[in-house]
Amino acid sequence: MSAATDEPQTLEATTMRRVILRLVPFLMVCYFFALLDRVNVGFAALQMNQDLGLTPAMFGFAASLFFVSYFLVEVPSNLALQRVGARRWIARIMITWGLVTMGMALVTGPHSLYVMRFVLGAAEAGFFPGAILYLTYWLPSRYRARVLATFTVSIPLATFLGSPLSVSLLELHGLFGLKGWQWLFVLEGLPTVLLGIACLFVLTDKPKDATWLEPAQRDWLVSRLAEEAAGKTPVGHISLWGLMRNRYFLTMALVCAGASATGSTLSVWQPQIIKSFGLTNLQTGFVNSVPYGIATVLMILWGRHSDRRAERTWHTAIPLLLAGLGLAVLNLAGGITMTIVAVSFALVGAYAFKGPFWALSAGWLSAGTLAAGLAGINAIANLIGGGLMVNVVGLVKTATGSFALGLLPVALLDLAAAVSVVMISRSHARSVRAQAVPA
Repeated sequence: MSAATDEPQTLEATTMRRVILRLVPFLMVCYFFALLDRVNVGFAALQMNQDLGLTPAMFGFAASLFFVSYFLVEVPSNLALQRVGARRWIARIMITWGLVTMGMALVTGPHSLYVMRFVLGAAEAGFFPGAILYLTYWLPSRYRARVLATFTVSIPLATFLGSPLSVSLLELHGLFGLKGWQWLFVLEGLPTVLLGIACLFVLTDKPKDATWLEPAQRDWLVSRLAEEAAGKTPVGHISLWGLMRNRYFLTMALVCAGASATGSTLSVWQPQIIKSFGLTNLQTGFVNSVPYGIATVLMILWGRHSDRRAERTWHTAIPLLLAGLGLAVLNLAGGITMTIVAVSFALVGAYAFKGPFWALSAGWLSAGTLAAGLAGINAIANLIGGGLMVNVVGLVKTATGSFALGLLPVALLDLAAAVSVVMISRSHARSVRAQAVPA
């Protein structure tokens, strides 16, 4: 290969290596604490429910309120990020939700818990789609699935590491007169505030402003992203209300809802499911981390495989089928071992889905629609997956005494999501072929 050919490839490789190492690890740490502060209520429940007199239905309602306010604020938050700039807006989000998480230690009953979970959802709204949007400002399409899969590995990693951490904090019960679940909220909220302040110094809004890139690297990246933005997309520049009527957008929101429901319901209820086998809080935390450890590894490998094959649809659909299978099998599990196997299948599917899915979604949205589109997909998915399905599990558990039965509707949603993404992708392919045929 000639030196003339080597030079552009070397420029691309060095540029993308510097961009990825500068932004992705830091955002992963930020997202790790976002997930930790969102799901730690599941571990706090091991002590808190008894202290506050919460029934499964009351706890499920409290947990789901996070997703209601998250839905209401998500799109406005992402539009604000686009207007204000990622550096300041992501810092604002993190500082706010860190303070609210610490304030969760002050709840005294179900009603104050309801209020704080609702406020927490509003405070955190916009971080995940904002981070995805922010990364699309920096990543050419061929890098997106693997990098987004690496970024979203923070989701299972937060529970893999957070499970033993959270139950260990419960052991501080009585220290300085505070209960263990109060220490959990305080000590897991504080790092988020500090990371929010760090955002102001680490993040740069756009590639054209990146003084930490060489001029040639900066010019290459700006040019490459501009070329890709000029390409045709199924969802062009349309209004927010027009977006809500767009079939691509609505289908992708439904698809995302399947994985979101699987991850959200298990993050909230899984510690109680595992503890029901007679484990201590500490044992529950360590056993709970096993499926998330498996999912952490496999979701990265799946994202890389999607990029190597340049294929998104089946790399999105297959994990959804796996998630649905895992939740369905949970109804047949009679012991702790089979339960962990079934949950592992479900979580691997829910998280392996993310890299290919967000790469697919970002590729279908125009630059002008990207902020509202990504936020809208995530908001609707969280409202269905978290706000609705978390409640369903709590109500079914109260009525029947079975967590597994409550998870069956989530399994059906995963199946519907898998079928939907294949159908909409085939419809898009037919549309592209029809447009390519000369009149």
